[in-house]
Amino acid sequence: MRYIKLLLFVIILSCKGQNPEPMTHQFTNELIKETSPYLLQHAHNPVNWKAWNDKTLAIAKETNNLIIISIGYAACHWCHVMEHESFENEDVAQIMNTNFTNIKVDREERPDIDQVYMNAVQLMTGQGGWPLNVIALPDGRPIWGGTYLKKNQWMSTLNQINTLYKDNPEKLYEYADKLEQGIKSIDLVELNLNTPDFETPFIETAVDNWSKQFDNDKGGMNRAPKFMMPNNYHFLLRYAYQENNKKLQDYVNLTLTKMAYGGVFDHIGGGFSRYSVDTKWHVPHFEKMLYDNGQLVSLYSDAYLITKNPLYKDIVTETLKFIKEELTGRHGNFYSSLDADSNNSKNELEEGAYYVWQKEELKDILKEDYELFSDYYNVNNYGLWEHDNYVLIRNDDDESIIKKHKLTLQELATKKTDWKTLLLEERNKKDKPRLDDKTLTAWNAIMLKGYLDAYRIFNNQSYLDSALKNANFILDNQLREDGGLNRNYKNGESTINGFLEDYANTIEAFIILYENTLDEKWLLISRDLTLYTFDHFLDEKTKLFYFTSNEDIDLVSRSIEYRDNVIPASNSIMAKSIFKLSHYFDNTYFKETAITMLNNVKPEMQQYASGYSNWLDFMLNLSEPFYEIAIVGQDLKDKVLELNKTYIPNKIIVGSEKENNLPLLKNRYVKNETLIYVCVNNSCKLPTSNVKTAINLMNY
Repeated sequence: MRYIKLLLFVIILSCKGQNPEPMTHQFTNELIKETSPYLLQHAHNPVNWKAWNDKTLAIAKETNNLIIISIGYAACHWCHVMEHESFENEDVAQIMNTNFTNIKVDREERPDIDQVYMNAVQLMTGQGGWPLNVIALPDGRPIWGGTYLKKNQWMSTLNQINTLYKDNPEKLYEYADKLEQGIKSIDLVELNLNTPDFETPFIETAVDNWSKQFDNDKGGMNRAPKFMMPNNYHFLLRYAYQENNKKLQDYVNLTLTKMAYGGVFDHIGGGFSRYSVDTKWHVPHFEKMLYDNGQLVSLYSDAYLITKNPLYKDIVTETLKFIKEELTGRHGNFYSSLDADSNNSKNELEEGAYYVWQKEELKDILKEDYELFSDYYNVNNYGLWEHDNYVLIRNDDDESIIKKHKLTLQELATKKTDWKTLLLEERNKKDKPRLDDKTLTAWNAIMLKGYLDAYRIFNNQSYLDSALKNANFILDNQLREDGGLNRNYKNGESTINGFLEDYANTIEAFIILYENTLDEKWLLISRDLTLYTFDHFLDEKTKLFYFTSNEDIDLVSRSIEYRDNVIPASNSIMAKSIFKLSHYFDNTYFKETAITMLNNVKPEMQQYASGYSNWLDFMLNLSEPFYEIAIVGQDLKDKVLELNKTYIPNKIIVGSEKENNLPLLKNRYVKNETLIYVCVNNSCKLPTSNVKTAINLMNY
């Protein structure tokens, strides 16, 4: 990496020579033809933006122009800032239009493009983020990259790179060759020839190393900014419970409580923002993303099942209410995000304008309740942000407030409901943040799973209804006749060949839908999507899956996404689902593939556990007993509902009201009885009709 950075610096200083002038064509901004809300935000810039497609790339080669590839997303605050400062500026536009082919990319629509150029920028600069701005050769290979730049910095960079390209292109091509090799090496995974060995002490060491970064005072990691990272805490929640690790349980619950108390949670309208800029979860970047909220619903639901903490149930309830009211389409589809920015009183876009409050404003709305409210939500120095604005944040639990103010629990609950009603009514008078109303298959599947996890634990029929409506939306609109998935849905049209994350999340969600409904259709569709993924995404050497299909046009590199991030890696999700399907269908190849996948990433897992938390979760399925629970008989659904009252993460459920030929159900139907079979690797204990007895057989 250091060599790549140094090489570009030397090239910029030393290059002199001649190159044929790039051809100039007259273009206009073509983004008005697109459906992405992010691209449409840029449709009236003076920059002659084009979308990423074969035609645009062909034009770049024909004109011999360098390419500017600018990547962002609709809810991105700094994307809006750079647009206003640079892309709306005529002087900047003149430089870009004269010398470059300019391409705007919605990273949420095209994570494959974002992934390649993010890797390039991280190689060049050591860091990444959005907006992501890359300058590439006419063949698409990157030669410069960065994130947000002020207008003068951006103009200077464009002029320097353009001059360099005119004077001595050979040096830039040489640099591009070196960088291309670096990009292709980033996501290479070596086949691990060691015999798979998955033991709990390995996981213990990984967690011990990880715990040195824990913030045991405010929760999360001991740094700022703080991201929620739901898959991190979901794994730690499970591991702490299964290993009866009281200290780790306390840390996870501290983190979940502080996140719920913090300004990252919208105490008035529900739902979480993406992350906090400080250490106490107070001031967020105010964008609300579907994928965060879907995962957090799952996390808080399971945390409630273990702890019965009413705070966690409130968080799930209020977040799902937010999803229903703000991010749900009429077909049961889920929209992508709400913007960080909204119009302030001066009709100017400002980050957080919709969510913040001023003291006098609150006094006027709440009147005699203001003092109690201000104590509860810290309208004081603890909750002060900037410009006399307050971001609501809790610091005390309800019991402390009740004792301090001599209230009953019911009186406080009534007041909180009244406060939220008043403030939401007042807030809705403001201009709302902009909605990104595109529907992404992967993110919909994450939210679908959130609804299912909430249904499993709270037995709220409306949650299952929403889940089923969304699952049928995916079937009716995103599943193609050839068995593949499309990624994007907007304005009634399904587009973009799906990526691995679309398949992985949909397969996982449909397996969970089967476990909650025992409608075999969903299990069979999961299997069929898995077989399609094997046909079009599998790397035969490592048994990991490429992020892009073999039917997609080649980019600079074809990457394998295997490190867990804010969303778990698509490969870790696939491995867990393939493992489950191996049990459902008694498929040895599926099981061997999943084990090989895990074994290949194992060498990296202890050093950076937070980047492998979903893999570690899968490893728990192999290092400790994994239960197959088969239920057969008329009272099937009642048994499942009772079973779901106990937290048992290391299991699958399979069931039928009558004789069924699935391997775990075959020849197990007994007329007029409902029997539960607890099995490990197809070896079953004596059946029982009593759920508590079955749970005891699993040592829970």
